Amino acid sequence: MALNNDEKQQNKPIEHNELAHKSLLQSDALYQYILETSVFPREHPCLKELRKMTEKHSRNYMAIPADEGQLLSMLIKLTNAKNTLEIGVFTGYSLLSTALALPSDGKVLALDVSREYYELGLPIIEKSGVANKIDFREGHALPFLDELLQDKNNKGTFDFVFVDADKDNYLNYHKRVIELVKVGGLIGYDNTLWSGSVAAPSDAPMMDNIKHLRGYVIELNKYLAQDIRIEICQLPVGDGITLCRRIS
Repeated sequence: MALNNDEKQQNKPIEHNELAHKSLLQSDALYQYILETSVFPREHPCLKELRKMTEKHSRNYMAIPADEGQLLSMLIKLTNAKNTLEIGVFTGYSLLSTALALPSDGKVLALDVSREYYELGLPIIEKSGVANKIDFREGHALPFLDELLQDKNNKGTFDFVFVDADKDNYLNYHKRVIELVKVGGLIGYDNTLWSGSVAAPSDAPMMDNIKHLRGYVIELNKYLAQDIRIEICQLPVGDGITLCRRIS
């Protein structure tokens, strides 16, 4: 039986260029409306400059979209966060969103395996006037988190944690940052809908990278859903973000 156009669309492999707008909204026009009406008019000039610079990078898909940056900024302010942690920085759009939202005495500890990417955005971050709020550390995050946990004084000290790094370690990150964030604090995990693949059949056509890491994202989502130490809210912003509020 021949497929109609809608069925053909549903059965198409997920292509990278179809994810360029970093949203799971089915309507590009609707997503553009959100950006042009609510996001871009409020975007800080340095965030805009950093976004435009990053768009030219061959790995621009690693950056969070502007609407997600706006969400992070709002969460920082709503929770009155002052001490934050970011795992996965890339060129720094989410990092700058956080630093701009923090009060003058706020701090963000930023971890990434690549200083090279961070330094691409650093001149813009410095121009924004908030570089003093950032403590960037280069290296693998898990050993660094383990080191933090060795000192009991670090436990429960972070108000907000944002994780946007290697998906195959998300569960390992959670098992550590849940001890580092305070009761009542927030953890945000990016890419938890993973290009929509989490709801697709395992044999559905998809990019190799999406398929390879899909199982890890699904594993994290299941774990978070049953973790009694947190309340969760999974939002279809960007590529999916799950917010976890520690309650015990």
